[in-house]
Amino acid sequence: MNNHVTVLEIDGNALEHNLNYFKQKLQPTTKILAVVKAFGYGSDGVQVAKFLENKVDYFAVAYAHEGIALREADVKTPILVLHPHIQNLQDIVDYRLEPNLYNFQIFEAFLKLADEAPLMNYPIHIKFNTGLNRLGFWHTDIPKIISELKETSHVKVQSLFSHLAASEDLEEQDFTINQINNFAYIAKQFYQHLGYEPMLHILNTSGVVNFSKAQFDMVRIGIGLYGFGNDDKETEQLKNTHNLKSIISQIHIIKPGETVGYNRAFVAKRTTKTATIPIGHADGLSRKLGNKKGYVLINNQKAPIIGNVCMDMIMVNITKIQCNEGDEVIVFNHQNMIQHIANVSETIVYETLTAISSRVNKMLKQ
Repeated sequence: MNNHVTVLEIDGNALEHNLNYFKQKLQPTTKILAVVKAFGYGSDGVQVAKFLENKVDYFAVAYAHEGIALREADVKTPILVLHPHIQNLQDIVDYRLEPNLYNFQIFEAFLKLADEAPLMNYPIHIKFNTGLNRLGFWHTDIPKIISELKETSHVKVQSLFSHLAASEDLEEQDFTINQINNFAYIAKQFYQHLGYEPMLHILNTSGVVNFSKAQFDMVRIGIGLYGFGNDDKETEQLKNTHNLKSIISQIHIIKPGETVGYNRAFVAKRTTKTATIPIGHADGLSRKLGNKKGYVLINNQKAPIIGNVCMDMIMVNITKIQCNEGDEVIVFNHQNMIQHIANVSETIVYETLTAISSRVNKMLKQ
């Protein structure tokens, strides 16, 4: 049991609000895949999936072990593994996960496994590269894929999908539309020659916002579930799901000329009251937040981080704040605070959220 006093509270009501916000942008028949990879974007993939299980049609994880964790928590919703590897294919079958097959090496390895088992109409997903150039078959691979699929009854294509490279950037609108059109062409070839029609999906969170006409059969909602729309106006419509809290471990009175922390990075010019808080760069706080560039909230007042961020602790200036040892500390509880941390850390909110360490106690509340 994790009883660490630094806690990430996951707001279930905010999760549901965000899900419903995107649902109202969709056709009634469009399915929703909730992306819970990377520990639910730094929260807790299992707790999020258990909460959303009866509210979405699919889950997606990056790797097989993430899907296994959901199955071991008794999540029964279909789970797409976005980046499986040959070494994990038997586990994928054992836990009834659904693999994305993205090149001929893994495609033929899974067909061999399915034939030898034998499996019957096992659900697979096939990804096509339409411009992101990360994972996926090329459109020129279609004839060979279809030929090999027609020779087996051991697998069945559950979906065809692709991934947009710049759906949040309207200056890249032509590129995105070209990706969508290429994907539609690929789907048409499959529909004409496969003998049945798999589901189609290409839209991510910002794709739903900016290109909702291309929602096909299903959309994938990732960062949007967790309160960010890749656009300030959209983010304002969403609710923050990640609330990172801690407590004051100890309060010190620092005399003029005394220093705080490693490398004596903070030198007191006057008598200063500081608080030590049990969270550091091992918990996901960038060292760039030190030396007054980052802050926390104590009793609704900003307390700047002083000195260098330590592995397990930060020190903050509480000279003008009435507080006591044991009082609550808010590291962040709003998208603006998360964005500020990302900006100071010279990164994006995805990294800020997913950097939250597994040793932080995580609990979903509603």
